[in-house]
Amino acid sequence: MRTRESRAGPTNAPGANPEPTEVSDGSHETPQERYFNRELSWLAFNSRVLAEAEEERFPLLERLRFLSISASNLDEFTMIRIAGLEGLASRGIEETSIEGRTPRQQLAAIRKKVVALEKRQQKALAALRRELDAEGIQIPDIAELSEKKQAWCRAYFESDILPLITPQAIDPSHPFPFVQNLGMGLIFRVARPAPLPELMEMVLIPSGAPRFVRVPGRKAIYVAIEKLIVEYAALLFPGFEILGDGHFRVLRDSDMEVEEEAEDLVRVFRSAIQRRRRGRAVLLELDDDCDPAAETLLRDCFDIEAAMVVKSAGMLGLHDLDAICDEPRPDLKFTPFAPRYPERVLEHDGDCFAAIREKDIVIHHPFESFDVVVDFLQQAAHDPSVVSIKQTLYRAGDQSPVIAALIDAAQNGKAVTAVVELKARFDEERNLRWASELERAGVQVIYGILELKTHAKVSLIVRREEEGYRTYCHFGTGNYHPVNAKIYTDLSYFTADAAYGRDAAKVFNYITGYVEPHEMEHLAISPLDLRERLYALIEAETANAREGRPAAIWLKMNSLTEKGTIDRLYEASQAGVQVVLVVRGICSLRAGVPRLSDNITVKSIIGRFLEHSRIWVFGNGAMLPNEEAKVFITSADAMGRNLTRRVEVAVPIANRTVHDQVLEQVMLANILDTERSWKLMPDGEYLRQTIGEDGFNCHDYFMSNPSLSGRGAAIEEHDVPELSLMRKPS
Repeated sequence: MRTRESRAGPTNAPGANPEPTEVSDGSHETPQERYFNRELSWLAFNSRVLAEAEEERFPLLERLRFLSISASNLDEFTMIRIAGLEGLASRGIEETSIEGRTPRQQLAAIRKKVVALEKRQQKALAALRRELDAEGIQIPDIAELSEKKQAWCRAYFESDILPLITPQAIDPSHPFPFVQNLGMGLIFRVARPAPLPELMEMVLIPSGAPRFVRVPGRKAIYVAIEKLIVEYAALLFPGFEILGDGHFRVLRDSDMEVEEEAEDLVRVFRSAIQRRRRGRAVLLELDDDCDPAAETLLRDCFDIEAAMVVKSAGMLGLHDLDAICDEPRPDLKFTPFAPRYPERVLEHDGDCFAAIREKDIVIHHPFESFDVVVDFLQQAAHDPSVVSIKQTLYRAGDQSPVIAALIDAAQNGKAVTAVVELKARFDEERNLRWASELERAGVQVIYGILELKTHAKVSLIVRREEEGYRTYCHFGTGNYHPVNAKIYTDLSYFTADAAYGRDAAKVFNYITGYVEPHEMEHLAISPLDLRERLYALIEAETANAREGRPAAIWLKMNSLTEKGTIDRLYEASQAGVQVVLVVRGICSLRAGVPRLSDNITVKSIIGRFLEHSRIWVFGNGAMLPNEEAKVFITSADAMGRNLTRRVEVAVPIANRTVHDQVLEQVMLANILDTERSWKLMPDGEYLRQTIGEDGFNCHDYFMSNPSLSGRGAAIEEHDVPELSLMRKPS
């Protein structure tokens, strides 16, 4: 049996529940009238990201960064989602999506949107180049440079680029070379001395070479490496006449195939990573001025019948522009801010355990420092009273202090268990490396359940204290990744509540030993009962509305595609439940449709930080916000893969202080935001919300106000503006 990581069907993992039951409201809408296509909704999300690059009120280098992010997002979408649909179409699979399209029908609609999005990206780049030029940052052609700078470029080409590149003739004795995924190259049509025929020569750009070279000088001048190679190609082909050239880039199918019966999972993943670099070509990008003969050769050799071809009048590989964003021009970037560290931990002289023991703490990243998560683990690693540490690892970054803390703990004699998820897309190789280092240090490394991704973010520390053993838990909505924690908005919840500790231990036992948990006290786990808990909470609000009681649902997530959840939200809306959804990315639910979703509002927040925290709120018999509302944080989105093919955790917030802070600060600020919000319309279009004197920016609010717990005595020194649905916050 084989599984494709993102295309697998329902899991047969131990304890996994069957597919959700259908919910019908008795209406006769067609699927296209009830749902939006997942892929088109994602493209709409990336269009909103690109809109940030077009936002004239943003600093220029930040706009350039958003353009780079938009391009990187589109690359991943192509390598995974388009590749997956093409694979289904090529095998003649006619299974339809949630709104009723076959793979071929989806591809036809997607390709039009992708081409339009790429043209818009090039238009945005052209505008940004003009504005950056006025600020002393240029991305020019070589001919636009002064003679002195051209001389420097030539010398740099000879010393730093020429030794790296290798021309390869393409003829019967020199077959077309393999171009790896995300590979970029140049192809030259050259004339040799008579009577030799013309020849095609390919030059692949080494992946380790810098894409942009900064020319020395006060003005920031960045020259693309492909421009240098074309300009000085005569030095590469002495005695040849260059008749034409072309620049190209290829994207390949990057999903992973893994044998479920594999005896050695690490070995299998290493092989799968190598295969991914050589996957089927999905997209061939060409520059608009590509030599016709070179273009014909490229189209033939990359099998364009199976691949999408896009010709661009601008620059290829726009994701590389992020290197220019590092130019030290603070006047062209967002004003920096320093995240605050929890004062309550400082009041306990940095003792995380003492602070958590006093009262539960919730941390809102990146506005509040991720350092407290690292310190929590580092303190555990060096505390002689700590007996054991259990930790899930989905993404941890390159220079991971979390990994270092676990290694220190093992070397200090603690019993350390790390659940390392090998199936974290595009982090598989890094996670294999971390797993090896952890094992060498004496950490017990578990790779989880093959059929499921372990996506839950949980730390469990057991400490020997005077009263006996005490557990300390950390539950997160985001990864243990210190770089992402500076960009992603996420929640970290720390508690010493024994019941949460018992539940967390059962989660680890399920992952490491297939031991299904019984009688969980607080947590819900996917794929066992998290979906059912979500359904039940929605249905309870629906029942409240039908019985004439106030009923409201607020959900914050990254994506909403799971049909069972959507149908229950429709049913809730029809019963009169007031539903507000903050969905950053994909949303297959149609909002505001008469007699279907009149009472549902969907908004997406795109701004300085990437919204990533997942929060569920249910009115529980009163309108929101209220003290008795049911509040959860979770690692899961409302997608089929999260609810049926991943290990996820939903954590109810019982502590009164934390409950109110998550509800009345984080969630309410997201509801009230206007300046970075887009509203989903019934036809699937997103409209940017009005920005004016009364506008509210939730990111600015959190940067300006210490917002959550752990404030200790410092709360008396800050007048945190109270948020209210009855008025716009100042």
